[in-house]
Amino acid sequence: MRKATAAVVVIPALIIAFSAAGAAEVATTDGMPQSEAAPRSMTQIPQTHMFDGISLTEQQRQQMRDLMRQTRREHSLISINDLDQLHKLVIAENFNETAYKAELDRIAQAEVTRQVEMARVRNKMYQLLTPAQQDVLKQKHQQRMDKMRQLTSLQQPSSLHAASSSTSSSQ
Repeated sequence: MRKATAAVVVIPALIIAFSAAGAAEVATTDGMPQSEAAPRSMTQIPQTHMFDGISLTEQQRQQMRDLMRQTRREHSLISINDLDQLHKLVIAENFNETAYKAELDRIAQAEVTRQVEMARVRNKMYQLLTPAQQDVLKQKHQQRMDKMRQLTSLQQPSSLHAASSSTSSSQ
């Protein structure tokens, strides 16, 4: 059940992310492709812009572009047919939970495979960096993680307060 619930939450977000990622690309200051149509939340995902802020040589930029083009050709985004199939299951006269879960599991497994491949590509890109560039990347990653931890710690007390106040008001 937890797996299906996670898929129900994750799949729509992935669909939005895929459509943004498939939009026209432009080169950023460091030469990495970036979607023009990417919503602000996409630019805040750490792995979306893993190499932001690192000065790359022209050769490194070209090698990274080549890796991304090759990967993009080999792997397609979520299929419109998948979305259509999910929609048909939702609007069916009799809802078939088992079929819907099976379709979500199939889509989620394809997404896991895609994410593993993207991690492999990011690793290849990381290996193209000089030790100094790798150090900068590590520092920037640590800064992002510290900021995320700080934001998380600020959010936790308020959610605990909300849960405790709703529990006490219902008694």
